[in-house]
Amino acid sequence: MTLDLAAFAKDKGIKYFMISYTDLFSGQRAKLVPAQAIAGMQEEGAGFAGFATWLDMTPAHPDLFAVPDASSVIQLPWKKDVAWVAADCMMEGELVGQAPRNVLKKLVKEAEAAGKRVKTGVEAEFFLITADGAKISDEYDTAEKPCYDQQAVMRRYDVISEICDYMLELGWGAYQNDHEDANGQFEMNWEFDDALKTADKHSFFKFMVKSIAEKHGLRATFMPKPFKGLTGNGCHCHISVWSNDGKTNVFADREAEFGLSAEGKHFLGGIMKHASSLAAITNPTVNSYKRINAPRTTSGATWSPNTVTWTGNNRTHMVRVPGPGRFELRLPDGAVNPYLLQAVIIAAGLDGLRSNADSGPHHDIDMYAEGHLVKNAPRLPLNLLDALRAYDEDEGLKQAIGSEFSEAYLKLKHQEWNAYCSHFTQWERDSTLDI
Repeated sequence: MTLDLAAFAKDKGIKYFMISYTDLFSGQRAKLVPAQAIAGMQEEGAGFAGFATWLDMTPAHPDLFAVPDASSVIQLPWKKDVAWVAADCMMEGELVGQAPRNVLKKLVKEAEAAGKRVKTGVEAEFFLITADGAKISDEYDTAEKPCYDQQAVMRRYDVISEICDYMLELGWGAYQNDHEDANGQFEMNWEFDDALKTADKHSFFKFMVKSIAEKHGLRATFMPKPFKGLTGNGCHCHISVWSNDGKTNVFADREAEFGLSAEGKHFLGGIMKHASSLAAITNPTVNSYKRINAPRTTSGATWSPNTVTWTGNNRTHMVRVPGPGRFELRLPDGAVNPYLLQAVIIAAGLDGLRSNADSGPHHDIDMYAEGHLVKNAPRLPLNLLDALRAYDEDEGLKQAIGSEFSEAYLKLKHQEWNAYCSHFTQWERDSTLDI
């Protein structure tokens, strides 16, 4: 039975709904709808001008309607009279093929048709910075190795505990919070779930973290590399695949190497096969490539990959297998679109299953110290343009995710790259003014 949002509003004391969708550049767009109008909106959707957001549309396009998915509704724990609900984008009665949540839902259905239920968990790292964005917010957070610093995490107890309390209240199964490897950086973990549910939670988490930071006079950023010399914001994704009833982990085989079944190896093989193309989605900004191709940080390691390799429980590779029945993709960063992250993983993994893709050899070395010894593994793209070109050349992945999406994404991202290239930087003046 579909939840009646009007009845939900009456029961929970909701005055307003935020009908929200995420565009191609991860912008979260919403309309604030009074509860008295939600019944009509639930049926027909809230109207938007698609061109006014980052979708490949023109001002001449008809109205885009964001139809709320009632199963995703969340009452804001910090503002109880408002509820957030993820929406699916429609135009003239048809799903918009380029809209990220629609892309993911299509791939979830394809996985189900193949008897597979993809479950994931994300580790969305962020910095707490000053309201003007100029520096980290804690002037005493200066340690060379600040990871797990108990004094630093307790100095931000009010912010972190408030967010964690809300995740517990929402039933997400929050289980740990820590100060991360960079000064001013934090990570908060909750239980894994079906891919679409994880994407909705990831989207809401970013909104919640930013809102609570602002409430405390701070600013939260998920920018991949906001500060030179400090570890960047990753968004590691833990992946497992189950039977459609959710009872059997088809990746798990305790008799196999690393506890990863043949199907798990083939799914991983799809990730490895498409890794350079994946980067266009998992690392979607110019700044992303300051993280995955970064020099040594002040803490001693970037904790991010630069080569397409996999391993056991070793954090210096693109993929690690920390235990039986799952693996961790360490490529994505904080700018990744919550829905496209899940979509591209499923698309690459399903291709790996269909083609019995070979995951290739694993490497047990420290890639930061001995990566030069690996001769046959491709390097990850050095910049956004290289990633976009790799994605554009990967016809199989483009078709798997969807041709309408791929065409729109590549068009807008190339525009973004061109805008970046036309921007004059201080580095150029410093390097060439006196030539």
